[in-house]
Amino acid sequence: MRKMEVRPYEAQWATLFRDEALLLQRIFGDELVEIHHIGSTAVPGLSAKPIIDILPVVRDITRVDDYNSGMLTHGYEPRGELGLAGRRYFPKGGDQRTHHVHMYQVGHPAIHRHLAFRDYLRAHPDEAKHYGDVKAELAKRFPYDSGGYVKGKDSLAKTLEQKALVWKYSQNEQ
Repeated sequence: MRKMEVRPYEAQWATLFRDEALLLQRIFGDELVEIHHIGSTAVPGLSAKPIIDILPVVRDITRVDDYNSGMLTHGYEPRGELGLAGRRYFPKGGDQRTHHVHMYQVGHPAIHRHLAFRDYLRAHPDEAKHYGDVKAELAKRFPYDSGGYVKGKDSLAKTLEQKALVWKYSQNEQ
């Protein structure tokens, strides 16, 4: 059983992302268009679960399954869409989870949503701090209940996501 753990920001998370991005580039080669560090570990100063969230963007999502053996060789578990249409999900590390890969095809709306959320929190450190504090409190309250943890932060995460999308749209209008 995994324990919910939220830590203060660690600068090494950026390095862990870069190292894994290079590995994914070797596995997927020309199928990979770009790769982004997303989630809380991508926001300097934000407390987070120490799991690196990675968003690779590929040319054709239907070809991703052809690379499952390469992902397995490097410790990733292919989980398919896992409830999100158009995504391929690969966790790494089992109960000691270290990375989550959320893969989408070019143009999928989830890409914009994830990047807007990350960029908004980077640009609004007070909002990021509040979000991190809420997550830390929830991790203490629900140490072995990931459902309780996720449910507890859901409303705030959705509010921040809506603010992020409006903010990102206003940035693009300028």
